[in-house]
Amino acid sequence: MPRYAFEDFTPGSVRTLGPVTISKDEIVAFAREYDPQPFHVDEIAARDSFVGTLIASGWHTCSLNMRLLADEVILDSTSMGSPGIEELKWAKPVRPGDTLRSRMTVLESRASKSRPSIGLVRFQFDVLNQADEAVMVQKNWIMFGLRETGLAVNGSRSVPADSTAPEPVDTRPAMSANPYLEDLVVGQTDVLGAYTYTADDIVRFAKAYDPQRFHVDPVAAKASLFGDLCASGWQTAAIWMKLMAAHRDRIRTDALNRGERPARLGPSPGFSDLKWLKPVYAGDTITYRSTLTGKRVSASRPGWGLAFHRNSGINQHGEEVFSFDGAVFWERRPER
Repeated sequence: MPRYAFEDFTPGSVRTLGPVTISKDEIVAFAREYDPQPFHVDEIAARDSFVGTLIASGWHTCSLNMRLLADEVILDSTSMGSPGIEELKWAKPVRPGDTLRSRMTVLESRASKSRPSIGLVRFQFDVLNQADEAVMVQKNWIMFGLRETGLAVNGSRSVPADSTAPEPVDTRPAMSANPYLEDLVVGQTDVLGAYTYTADDIVRFAKAYDPQRFHVDPVAAKASLFGDLCASGWQTAAIWMKLMAAHRDRIRTDALNRGERPARLGPSPGFSDLKWLKPVYAGDTITYRSTLTGKRVSASRPGWGLAFHRNSGINQHGEEVFSFDGAVFWERRPER
């Protein structure tokens, strides 16, 4: 019987997970694969960046927090996954050599009305560095089986009746070729690209950051709530970042080829309303999009503004599997 079930998470209770120390090599390795922005992969280039030093990708910090949670709670629990992240803030940069721990607070809990064997627990995770500074704050719900009913088993994989349904056509215009903040038009959309998930990719990421049985063991996954091996939600987010970075790199390259100086992007302060709407299984192809929803000039950073965007991932059946609202610091057009 797992050690932790829904009944064990009492609102108001606090527990510290970790610590874990993050090295320069780990920061660069994660970023090269998923978030190869200069301030994550190149110490010299980082000196001239928005931050001024090499820092970890925010998605790397999220994944490390997930690993701490998995090792110390989730893997010995009746967890059935999370529907998403309510709110997340990257409050301070994470630098090479930082030692992180996660303060887990139970905010509230409630039994599921539709499924009596399941309860939902709302957590806050404050990821702290060695100076007791909060570098990340995350709020989200996690589903747990009740102790008296145990783990839900014999799930079934849901396959749409029309597996050849065409992908919806997006008729909104793409963003301009090399936009500064002033050039961005609210409502415009970029198609970032598509990614096909393989079993090997799913297991490799999950073993590093989210080793729950339905992410690492194809046999155990068939008896889980999801009915088959599926990707960690944090992997679906990391792949969004990977494709966004590649998309921005193409824009930078095109601008340089035209003799223009590319507009720079800074880090993101965080995101909200992240939803893992459907499982992503091995063999699924997810197409990612980003739509500009707003922008404003930064009051604290001269020459910069904030761009707000709604992001989504749609599978080969035309179903939305992933979405979130994000923000990023965006360079303003230089004065002449």
